[in-house]
Amino acid sequence: MQTPVKKLTVPLFRAAVGGERRLTMLTAYDYLWAGIFDQAGVDSILVGDSLAMVVQGHSTTLPVTLDQMIYHGEMVVRAVRRALVIVDMPFMSYQVSVKQAIRNAGRIIKETGADAVKLEGGAIQSETIRGLVRADIPVMAHIGMRPQAVRQLGGMGKIQRHEQQLLDDARAAEDAGAFGIVLELIPEDIAGRITASLSIPTIGIGAGQHCTGQVLVGPDMLGLNQGFRPKFLKQFGHLREQADTAVRAYVDAVQQGSFPDADHSHQ
Repeated sequence: MQTPVKKLTVPLFRAAVGGERRLTMLTAYDYLWAGIFDQAGVDSILVGDSLAMVVQGHSTTLPVTLDQMIYHGEMVVRAVRRALVIVDMPFMSYQVSVKQAIRNAGRIIKETGADAVKLEGGAIQSETIRGLVRADIPVMAHIGMRPQAVRQLGGMGKIQRHEQQLLDDARAAEDAGAFGIVLELIPEDIAGRITASLSIPTIGIGAGQHCTGQVLVGPDMLGLNQGFRPKFLKQFGHLREQADTAVRAYVDAVQQGSFPDADHSHQ
């Protein structure tokens, strides 16, 4: 008999603080990869608005829409048995008002079946976080390099070094009820001090080893993307090269007439 899989919930995720085991998170955007990541033991799957760049080919995360996030979120949730599924709130889906944020986050939870949403910001979004939590919608915050603020910050890869502002943002998000917080492109020592000052998990990306857990963009980690090699990215696979080899072999086999052969034809 197969052992039942214990679903990772928001309280269990939050309880990882202070434990010996680090949390793992990857982004996924469809049923196939979400299922692979979940079966491999990833703790959390983020349906990131990075799909605007990774899936849609845009240069920033700004163009992706709420309906598109819901569409991809549905696919991911259908594949997952154990991991905590978090869906990003896209640009301008929560910035107008708390009421707008609750309405749109409610759509995400209701229509995808996800466990939580994530939004960018700390102190500036504290009232929004508080409103969502009061509406029983779990929220993960995101500080440091905020991709949706790319126009204001002046680029996608800017290291954030303003320690007091980062600490204030992290504490404001925690006080507002966020169950976790992503720290992006923050020097390792500052990220360590932020983590030590909080009672909620920190998930680092380009923030060093002192965070409660780590997140990478799934296709980047697998080596599927070409030409994107920031300092924080470690490729644990080289699937683009393997895919290129397989496709070239298929093209050659068809052109040479060796595929389909007798073993792959109905008689």
